[in-house]
Amino acid sequence: MPSKTAPHTAAAPDAAADAAADAAARSGWIPGTSAIRFGGDYNPEQWTRETWLEDIELMREAGVNLVSVGIFSWALLEPREGSYDFAFLDEVLDLLAGAGIDVDLGTPTTVPPAWFWKAYPQARPVTREGVTLGFGSRGIVSPSSPEYRRAAAAIAERLAERYAHHPAVVMWHVHNEYGAPVSESFDEASVRNFRRWLERRYGSLDALNTAWGTTFWGQVYGAWDEVDAPRQSASVSNPAHQLDFKRFSSDALLECFVLERDAIRRHATQPITTNFMATSCPAIDYWRWAPEVDLVSNDHYLTASRADAHVMLAMDADFTRSLAGGRPWVLMEHSTSAVNWQPRNVAKRPGELARNSMSHLARGADAIMFFQFRASRFGAEKFHSAMLPHAGRTSRVWNEVVALGDLVGDLSELRGSRVEASVAIVWSTESFWAQELEWRPSVDLSHRERLEAFYAELWKLGVTVDFVHPSQDLTGYAAVFAPSLYLLDEASAANLRGYVEGGGTLAVSYFSGIVDESDAVPPGPFPGRLRDVLGLTIEEFQPLREGGRVAVTGGATGTVWTDEIVLEGAASVEHFIDGPAAGRPAITRNALGEGSAWYLSTRFEGATLGAFIDDVLADAGLTVVPPPTGLERVIRVADDGTRYLVAINHAERDAVIDAPGADVATGDVTDAATLVRAGATRVIRLAD
Repeated sequence: MPSKTAPHTAAAPDAAADAAADAAARSGWIPGTSAIRFGGDYNPEQWTRETWLEDIELMREAGVNLVSVGIFSWALLEPREGSYDFAFLDEVLDLLAGAGIDVDLGTPTTVPPAWFWKAYPQARPVTREGVTLGFGSRGIVSPSSPEYRRAAAAIAERLAERYAHHPAVVMWHVHNEYGAPVSESFDEASVRNFRRWLERRYGSLDALNTAWGTTFWGQVYGAWDEVDAPRQSASVSNPAHQLDFKRFSSDALLECFVLERDAIRRHATQPITTNFMATSCPAIDYWRWAPEVDLVSNDHYLTASRADAHVMLAMDADFTRSLAGGRPWVLMEHSTSAVNWQPRNVAKRPGELARNSMSHLARGADAIMFFQFRASRFGAEKFHSAMLPHAGRTSRVWNEVVALGDLVGDLSELRGSRVEASVAIVWSTESFWAQELEWRPSVDLSHRERLEAFYAELWKLGVTVDFVHPSQDLTGYAAVFAPSLYLLDEASAANLRGYVEGGGTLAVSYFSGIVDESDAVPPGPFPGRLRDVLGLTIEEFQPLREGGRVAVTGGATGTVWTDEIVLEGAASVEHFIDGPAAGRPAITRNALGEGSAWYLSTRFEGATLGAFIDDVLADAGLTVVPPPTGLERVIRVADDGTRYLVAINHAERDAVIDAPGADVATGDVTDAATLVRAGATRVIRLAD
């Protein structure tokens, strides 16, 4: 059936505009302005036209220059299958364009309408336990459903046909937070798609049986239609089977994104993105996704009950920048204050909104955006904070939003500058998936915990880090840390060895290099493919009892884990004094080629871990001068070499830093005794 309204009639962009849009997409910038982008999700479908007009005036007051629109609007845009009504969206986009506010136009495919759920019950997602989920929440149906894919591509293409040349639209936002809350489905379409995925991966049942080790527990497959999804079973399911289903599920969602992206690209030239949840959605392998977007965008929400929430925010931002290959990226969502879905939804304290935002900007974001502009009066997220809270313009939050908009407007010269890092942390999503499966040597093993622990100590030392995939080029880094790398394929192992032989310094923590890409132990002793680079073997794991502690020479104490290490070329730096590995090495260093590889055989925490990291950095030739406690410092570098220091004081006391130059926002001259007030932020253009 035809649409009720005609497409927008603005002239198509010329070849030069097309080229500019393509260049912007490649660079990671949002086109159309030289300013840092500021704004958030806007959901006009929840409000009357009178409220739209009020909101637009308030957006202008706050300095908003970009809003995301349409993300949850499928039921209004396509009220019946094949019948489209774009009237409300036409008006909203025209009003925003008239106010000079640009739009990140969303495809609404995260919320299939009620008619879809009724018409296609076979598309409903199914849990591992066999429960079929129903309508009434957010989150897509089965990602493998052919009916869903057809309908999602259709609405995306209709939107692109209509708005590709609308003057408000500067970028496209496909779907919303893929993987949340539906990251996998065990419906029949998914099982069929999984089998096809396995055939492409392995080529034959013999290869699959070998990779999965199906001779264990008599699980050998004789026909492809015998292979099911790894459903809930009487005991532990085959770990290789589970691992491949996680890979497949991430790829199935990626196929959905690509379908919509390609439908849009047939008509539009603006950059296309989808909002990642970088460290918050382990179901998605973002290393595979990042090359498929024109620019990387991310949603991040504090775990507010954590005292170190600001450090974990910085980790998320650094990982997002790393996914973007160092290019500027978009903070698509974060909160002005409390969220609504945590056990204790702690409100942000005065100034925290700005500190959080500036930390993302410091670490490479060229857009600072929130969920959402106006707080919802109804629905599941009515207690979620917003730029304009229920308390309105008299509230502290609104005043802080306006102040932040002013500050961001003063920082436009940072746009396009990049963050430099000489230290990296290895992040492998596949290793994360594999290590978190059942029946590991200790319940105290945690992939995420070790990554966070190493990152936190580097943050305290004032060291900015990139995150890297174990297979990527590492030659630009003086030191690389692998806090938890349980799964390691042959190519990645060779890459790490080549990095060390070429002069790099690698530091590996316990329970790393244990299995290959099929969760199988390589022939020979642990740590498998890391034996040669670390110069040691492990005769037996010696995990500690609950609450167990071991003494290490040098005054350190370890917990959780020890190894019975046999040196095969490495030197012992420190050894265990007591515990099951008493007398065995606790810290080793192996000289290999032009570089060195360290191994830490127990869990160090806090200052003890910080001292180990400091030793590794010194071995790499890096001299570190820690900042004052609680002070976050990051440098962004422009193409012309101009260096900008972003200093954020999370402490309750003032800090003094050595930063000769000029404050970008105020123009004030800064020097070797520059003051950063407690809870404040300064952005300084450093002197040559």
